[in-house]
Amino acid sequence: MEELGAISETAGAAAAELAVSALLEQGGKVVPCSNCGAPMTGAYCAACGQPCQTHRRSVLHLLHDFFKDIASFDSRILRTVQALMLRPGELPLAFREGRTQRYMPAVRLYLFVSLLFFLFLSVTGIALAQLTLDVITKKYVADKAGHVFVIKNGVRAAMEGYAADAKGNVTLTTGGGMRIPMPMIKTDGSATNTVTTKLHFFGRLGADHPHYSADVAKVIKEINPANDAELKKEPKSGMNWFLSAGYRVLVNVESNPDALNGPLTVWIPRLLFLLLPLFALLLAAFYWRRRREFYYVDHLVFSLSTHSFAFVVLAAAAVAAQFVPGEFVAWPTFGVLALYLLLALKRFYGQGWLATGLKFVGIGIIYPTFFLAPSLGAAIVASVVAA
Repeated sequence: MEELGAISETAGAAAAELAVSALLEQGGKVVPCSNCGAPMTGAYCAACGQPCQTHRRSVLHLLHDFFKDIASFDSRILRTVQALMLRPGELPLAFREGRTQRYMPAVRLYLFVSLLFFLFLSVTGIALAQLTLDVITKKYVADKAGHVFVIKNGVRAAMEGYAADAKGNVTLTTGGGMRIPMPMIKTDGSATNTVTTKLHFFGRLGADHPHYSADVAKVIKEINPANDAELKKEPKSGMNWFLSAGYRVLVNVESNPDALNGPLTVWIPRLLFLLLPLFALLLAAFYWRRRREFYYVDHLVFSLSTHSFAFVVLAAAAVAAQFVPGEFVAWPTFGVLALYLLLALKRFYGQGWLATGLKFVGIGIIYPTFFLAPSLGAAIVASVVAA
């Protein structure tokens, strides 16, 4: 085989020399290729394919080349977008079947889509998630029958299973009939204030907390009985560190919300990238019996294409959330992502609807609970450390 390659290279070089000699005999001009240095006998280099004219063209030519590359590119971009959005599971299936020239590579597609997604968030000032503070005022009361009610920010609601006696002592009755005393609850109608954190998705940085007032700062000071310095004296105690860190988070968010939300926006993309191989491992676990048919790289390509679609949908949700309340955007977004995953699993792995549905439910429970939620918690912790 090496001898055949050497013969073909020699023949090609001889043919190029003959072409150059013939051109020179006819009075033609031979110029070296600007890319590889080989003599050019035409509009294109016979060695590397470099065009003779490659620069200093008009702006119109540049725009023509740009739109030509977008529209053509062997139609790979258009075919990839169509397959990604309208044919769930087609891209990883094409990779597994060896149809790799029809579409963009999975890694390149993911990097391109994720880059555009986070660039869009950066330019528009939209955060994937951010923490805000809210003050909750609670009152506990009981009626003559001993039923306990909680009044939260003026809204009254019954507390099922709770009961109060004539002296105001509150107990909680469990399913087994056991009564547990609840000394922390007083049904005397006294108000208590607490500060809670809320997680907002796809809001503009700083847009969800213009209502911060002296009330928030006052409640934060009330829940810190001047013992933050004392907690710091015992760094070996994990609980003390946790309480002190939690208090500092409240102070930071109250004084400057972006002190925490800025790092949170930075850490979430990094953790999402780490979720790619973990999601592939989860797929490999659910399809362990078919490990001879599907290698880990197959699951990884499936993970890349699925997350690429998720970025497109999340970008659309981020835009919609600027005009429609977030709660009206979240559920349709989750529904679209869930349906896409179900159809992609069915197409790529080729199992029946029952098996696919059961595995879809298992993945839908495990992935958010043990992967997404801990990752979001890790992003918050990393943001706390950075803040």
